[in-house]
Amino acid sequence: MRLAVVIPERCRPDRCSGECASVCPVNRSGEECVKIGEKAEIDETLCVGCGLCEKKCPKKALKIVNTPQALDEPPVYRYGPNGFALFRLPVPVEGVVGILGRNGLGKSTSLKLLSGRLKPQNPEVFRGTELQGYFESLGEKKVVVKPQNVEILREAEATVGEVLEKHDERGVSRELARIFDLEALTDRELRYLSGGELQRVAVTVACSREADIYFFDEPSCFLDVGHRLSLGKVLRSLPSPVLVVEHDIATLDLLADRVHIFYGVPGAFGVVSRPYSVRNGINCFLDGYIKDDNVKIHDRITFEKGSRGSGGEVLVTFGKLVKKFSGFTLEVLPGEIGRSAVLGILGRNGLGKTTFARLLCGELEPDEGSAPSIRISYKPQYLKAPEGTVADVLPSSPLYQEVIRPLELEPLMEFEVRELSGGELQRVAVASCLLREADLYLLDEPSAFLDAVQRMRVAKLLRSFSELGHAVAVIDHDLLLLSYLSDRSMLFEGEPGVFGRGEEMEAGEALNRFLKSLGVTFRRDPETGRPRANKPGSQKDEEQKKMGIYFG
Repeated sequence: MRLAVVIPERCRPDRCSGECASVCPVNRSGEECVKIGEKAEIDETLCVGCGLCEKKCPKKALKIVNTPQALDEPPVYRYGPNGFALFRLPVPVEGVVGILGRNGLGKSTSLKLLSGRLKPQNPEVFRGTELQGYFESLGEKKVVVKPQNVEILREAEATVGEVLEKHDERGVSRELARIFDLEALTDRELRYLSGGELQRVAVTVACSREADIYFFDEPSCFLDVGHRLSLGKVLRSLPSPVLVVEHDIATLDLLADRVHIFYGVPGAFGVVSRPYSVRNGINCFLDGYIKDDNVKIHDRITFEKGSRGSGGEVLVTFGKLVKKFSGFTLEVLPGEIGRSAVLGILGRNGLGKTTFARLLCGELEPDEGSAPSIRISYKPQYLKAPEGTVADVLPSSPLYQEVIRPLELEPLMEFEVRELSGGELQRVAVASCLLREADLYLLDEPSAFLDAVQRMRVAKLLRSFSELGHAVAVIDHDLLLLSYLSDRSMLFEGEPGVFGRGEEMEAGEALNRFLKSLGVTFRRDPETGRPRANKPGSQKDEEQKKMGIYFG
């Protein structure tokens, strides 16, 4: 099956010369395969799949793709002619079903269909399957959806306490507020909350409601590792089936019982795999090959690396730093960062990781000590979209191609930065940081809004960047990313919002100490080498705790 997809937000005939229609061989033979109106329209029955229109489109607004040969069924939903098409759906069952895949493959669309917000256009494809009965009874089910975009909560003119009380149908909001550290925020209005606080409120509200089925769209975004682990425990304790879209593989591994993989061409079509056990599904995704459909979905993702210790030559040395403000005290012990090394910075939210980054960059003045006098290129945690196109805002550099290619930025060059999605803006921000001349490259939460494949591409880019002789420091909550990246680590401990202490140490020691404070153990998967969270109370979990090995 061949699909011709027009990306409406990119297709602007008033800003091009209609190259797609002029190069189409069918058009040149006298028939009209490509028609130019308000948007380009492509007749899929006439399209010969040459791809010339896609190549010549200056705005990269067209995709001519072939679906896998084994896919001989109509889509369950398509966003109009020449629109994105979704094939198959995940199956809600008892327990927690995880949804894993790249951005732009229809994961959020599948939740809208299964929750009744969209209706399948070809329900006959479900005849004789579990989904036939599911959709026939959907009108009688009560569903709860935790949306992807938690910013909509800011529109409610209410405090955290008022929202939690209003939706507490199960009588558990107080306990959940304690688990997700919301007790101190009950009198605060939603519009003044940070992204992480909004996410915790959204998760708490969803889990406090009664439902026949729960849907969670990217619930770990903005959460620190401790809250992600709490999220896993809470979702597994819900009384009804749960479907969850998640990009943090470690979190998904902990909370899900089974997994559906989404694959296809982002923005063009998505296909849902059969269900796998959570371990086999994640390993299949990392392997990049769906055996049942005989299709390669991406290059294999591996976690092997050679440790470089401190990275050799010391580039940055800093003494003790102290910063006090608004009732919070940060104390950073003396440390160093090596050239050709990656320093992974980890710890709970509210312990001063971003404050430390701002001290290094000179954005804040320490009350004690002094920041090193070096050139630092800093990617902040919260991004602001500047004026101009992507091409306009990216600095020139000899490493230009080596940076933009793995970040897949070529198709976005003519786009206005203010029109980009969160994931696109994040990749532009990472590229902008790495293309500036500096001694140290400091990135705060570069994994936010990125899918699992993009996260590992960023990790490999940062690691290869350090191997060229650059020092790199990364603040993040994705433990797989940090365990792959880090040569040394800086662990932040203390009491969130009150006191934080940062200490540089060997990467394995930092991960072990951090996970011990959370009471969670990780082991290495024998097939992929990825760190896997042990199920709490399992035999392996108890064995590692007795030996004091929290990161195996």
